[in-house]
Amino acid sequence: MIKRMLIMLILVGAVLGGLFGFKTFVNGKIKEAMAGMANTPQTVSATKAVTSEWQPKIDAVGSLRAVRGAELSLEVPGVVETITFQSGDEVKAGQVLLTLRKEDEEARLQSLEATASLAQITYDRDVKQLKAQAISQAIVDNDEANLRNARAQVAVQKAILDKKTLRAPFDGKLGLRQVDLGQFLAAGTMIATLQSLDPIFVDFLLPQQAVAQIAVGNKVRARIDAFPDRTFEGEITAINPKIETGSRNVQVRATLPNVDQKLLPGMFATVELDTGAAQRLVTLPQTAVSYNPYGSLVYIVDEKGQGPDGKPQLSARQVFVTTGATRGDQVAILKGVSEGDTVVTSGQIKLRNGVPIVVNNSAVPTNDPAPKIVDK
Repeated sequence: MIKRMLIMLILVGAVLGGLFGFKTFVNGKIKEAMAGMANTPQTVSATKAVTSEWQPKIDAVGSLRAVRGAELSLEVPGVVETITFQSGDEVKAGQVLLTLRKEDEEARLQSLEATASLAQITYDRDVKQLKAQAISQAIVDNDEANLRNARAQVAVQKAILDKKTLRAPFDGKLGLRQVDLGQFLAAGTMIATLQSLDPIFVDFLLPQQAVAQIAVGNKVRARIDAFPDRTFEGEITAINPKIETGSRNVQVRATLPNVDQKLLPGMFATVELDTGAAQRLVTLPQTAVSYNPYGSLVYIVDEKGQGPDGKPQLSARQVFVTTGATRGDQVAILKGVSEGDTVVTSGQIKLRNGVPIVVNNSAVPTNDPAPKIVDK
């Protein structure tokens, strides 16, 4: 019995020892694997923080408006007799564009002019007779009133005749003709549009906080989506002295040169205004900043000496920063990063303080201060 018990105890001890040894071996391998994973370098892209000149500016959107523009029409009705323009013509102020039939009005004018002539003869004769005391002063006064009335009727008829003729009110470019010969026009029917295109206005709205930063004469730059490769420069020529109570915005008007007349009234424009003096600020790509509820942060690349292969050993260090304005793909850093610091621009999700990293800039985020939309 004793021998059997000893053999059983030895076997149980051997089994337990084997289990304990196997567990110790597994735990050691797990610790080794975890330690290896913790020290595995993470691949990121990085860039040097540089300082660049930042011009404070205000962005706005607006619409183009002709300096002078009108929809041409006549005050009186009639039938179109002559048309002396074509769609798209350049015209001068006072140039005749269209006339209505006016034979009846001309005949009535001749009748009124004859009446006025007779009234003039009668009045002149009465004045001579009054000097000879052949008639009374009352007759002369009555004939003088008749003369003035006749002249007034002639003037009224001439004004009516003049309304039968359409003249260009100012120099400009005509739009599409909307009428034809022989067509009856009611009073106020639009005949064509006339626009003075050089220069041209751009009207836009700014928040009331910007009123202290703008003034007449400030330079502006306008971009039109129809001309993506061009920037049109001008200056502020008027600021509305009243704030709109609904939006708390102020309306601003700038004038742009338009010698080639490419800009047309009604076009959409984006406007930039420079405000204040330029500043030099540390600049990073916007992808380098991680925005969190508790603050914005970046990862700075630190060197920890050389590794066994002779290459620098790099690690990530988390730094909270204060950001400023943005422009395109860039953001200004007001505090937390100095010029020359190497900052991680992508791959931050894999990082924490002290993690070893490898910089690979074969694919880097865009860093353009004025990116342009490219249609593909």
